[in-house]
Amino acid sequence: MTLATLATLASPAVELRDVSVHYGQTRALAGLDLSVARGQTLALLGPSGSGKSTALKVLAGFVRPTSGRVLLDGVDITGLPPARRGLGVVVQSYALFPHLRVADNVAFGLRARRRPRSEVRERTREALELVGMADYARRFPRELSGGQQQRVAIARALAIRPPVLLLDEPLSALDAALREDMVAELLRLRAELPDTTLVYVTHDQGEALALADHIAVMRDARLVETGPCERLYRHPEHPFTARFLGAANLIPVEVLGPAGEGAVTVRLGPRELTATTAAAAARADGGEAVLGVRPHHLAVHAPGADLVPATLKGVQWRGSGYRLDLELTLGGRSCPVRADVPDDHGLPGIGEPVGVSIPDGCPLVPAEAG
Repeated sequence: MTLATLATLASPAVELRDVSVHYGQTRALAGLDLSVARGQTLALLGPSGSGKSTALKVLAGFVRPTSGRVLLDGVDITGLPPARRGLGVVVQSYALFPHLRVADNVAFGLRARRRPRSEVRERTREALELVGMADYARRFPRELSGGQQQRVAIARALAIRPPVLLLDEPLSALDAALREDMVAELLRLRAELPDTTLVYVTHDQGEALALADHIAVMRDARLVETGPCERLYRHPEHPFTARFLGAANLIPVEVLGPAGEGAVTVRLGPRELTATTAAAAARADGGEAVLGVRPHHLAVHAPGADLVPATLKGVQWRGSGYRLDLELTLGGRSCPVRADVPDDHGLPGIGEPVGVSIPDGCPLVPAEAG
């Protein structure tokens, strides 16, 4: 094996280096650095307008960056048009050709590359079998359900055997039940294509956690935080990550000091708690910090001496339980939070006082400026 081959294998599958995109005075991406390893599934997660779809379009070649570089296997492809990048792309609207049958839609990219007829036939058959659509090869897109059209769009992208598959919110147009089915299908597909790199854009944290190995959280055209899914969920280092990935309540606390490796002691109302943190020393210097407490970790009781006092402000029934809007009282100031409690929970009336308990082990993050 040559040194050049070894260098290629060691490089990321795809990489964005200091990529910015501006449309006049509008900033769509600002200095984005991102790399995805071979065989990895990365979810670009963020609210609408965060820049995640723009980042995917830069990778695909649909958008030319204002500055920065795009690399594929260590080779600069910034100036290459989409057709010459060899990447598979699945967009939200499916973009199937309505006048072509399913098999012809799937074969389109292969024919554009002037592959032999026998190869086109074989790869089309393989791709349709892979997504469970072989029996629909002669149908037109209008004769398919939304989930079936999505499978065909994925088969078309896979037929060219791309090293990287880009998916831009592919499930957002489907209803909830179909989304669940398609998540299961994508998980199966990922297991069958272990060497294919996936970059998956979504605003749905459930999809991101189910499908991805790594998550890149974006906001306001910038990368907030990136890392393995479990680490970002359990030990976020940025308050926006804690809030967006798991809908954590951000509750101000007083940091008292270290409590062992990766932990600190904090005071919250009348109680002292142990919180987890990726940088315990940095959190023990008296700086402002917040505890990321997810709604299902909050327990609501009758008022008590060892509980954080709160007032019930609103109730939403959600079938399996209730979502409670509460207002904590912390040292003379209030803090709105949400709690998820079981359906059999005895609820006080709106406006009545309650007591809230919070477990040890919640992540501590620095308070966000402003």
